[in-house]
Amino acid sequence: MWLSVTLATDAAHAEALSEALLALGALSVGMEDADAGTDRETPQFGEPGSDLAPLWAHSRVVALFDRSADIPLIAAAAAGEAGLDTTPPYEIAEVAEQDWVRLTQSQFEPIRINARLWIVPSWHRSPDPNAINLELDPGLAFGTGSHPTTRLCLDWLCGHVQTGASVLDYGCGSGILAIAAAKLGAGRVVGVDIDENALAAAAGNAERNDSRLQLLHSRHPLDMQFDIVVANILTNPLCVLAPLLAQRTLQGGQIALSGILSSQVGQVQDVYRPAFDLQVWAEKEGWSLLEGVRT
Repeated sequence: MWLSVTLATDAAHAEALSEALLALGALSVGMEDADAGTDRETPQFGEPGSDLAPLWAHSRVVALFDRSADIPLIAAAAAGEAGLDTTPPYEIAEVAEQDWVRLTQSQFEPIRINARLWIVPSWHRSPDPNAINLELDPGLAFGTGSHPTTRLCLDWLCGHVQTGASVLDYGCGSGILAIAAAKLGAGRVVGVDIDENALAAAAGNAERNDSRLQLLHSRHPLDMQFDIVVANILTNPLCVLAPLLAQRTLQGGQIALSGILSSQVGQVQDVYRPAFDLQVWAEKEGWSLLEGVRT
């Protein structure tokens, strides 16, 4: 049995508190956005020439301890080491010992995108060998095919990728969209991400799927233009990226944007004018995919 301890803190103290908990015996420590899933959610992103956004104003530090640990004493000591005047509020939950690999794998079943395309975790067999099957290991990057925005993008790609088309997947994560584009017949496919772990996962997944991708870190210049640009991120970074993504789309080329809450559609449409007259292609579980043609 283990103890999971979740402490509430702020951006100024989150890293110091995490380091102090590790020094005091935590087996692992992670930081989360306490406002995740709300309108106050703050994405972490950066683009060429810019710094990463600061840590979340309302943060959670989650630490795992042996069940024998004196949590009140450790929390108080960590708070002092982090420069906090008082011990932050915290919650303790018991975590049973389990086969974590098998438990994690059980959470990812094959996903049917449509009659043409399936996402199949590397530890499963394909339910439909005659379909296009993406064998996927999520690794440490976002992109298992389970999120509504990913399914929207995959479904859109199935209907829009033409043989030999050039495709840019900006914010490629695990590479799922880029690999799908390649398997659907695209020619040159480029994936860009700010996260080294994402690029490593994408490279591994591309090799597993026998798909040729060009993978770039976002700090590197990108001077190519593409028939199709797809970006499945979040509204705020999509708005920041509008000039770059417009420049990377060929005149007459297509763009597909997701990671947009239905309530944020108008905001994204406004930012991308006049390069695109974006329209809602589809919605799923409160998320929208916008599409447009470069004028």
